[in-house]
Amino acid sequence: MTAPEPGWTAVISVRLPRSELATWLEQALSPEAAREVPRAHAEIRRGSPDSVEIALTARDTGAVRAAMNTYLGWVHLALATVAPAAGGAAPSPKLPP
Repeated sequence: MTAPEPGWTAVISVRLPRSELATWLEQALSPEAAREVPRAHAEIRRGSPDSVEIALTARDTGAVRAAMNTYLGWVHLALATVAPAAGGAAPSPKLPP
């Protein structure tokens, strides 16, 4: 997919309690970033060993909002899925101060 004409950008940063969870989240989201989200482009990267960043680029505000909602939903689903597999509660992302 070609990246949309730059106009709007957003970065979602998810900090997790363990680097293994960040690796797992990065691997879970990577196939989604390769798929086409309408009018938007996403890049998954590691901000630090215990965090994942989703950098979004879109050509208009509606597209960046839709892409953010889509990726936040996928992050929530991935973290909710890992909880039962790990035998505990889902790790909650920490918001920056």
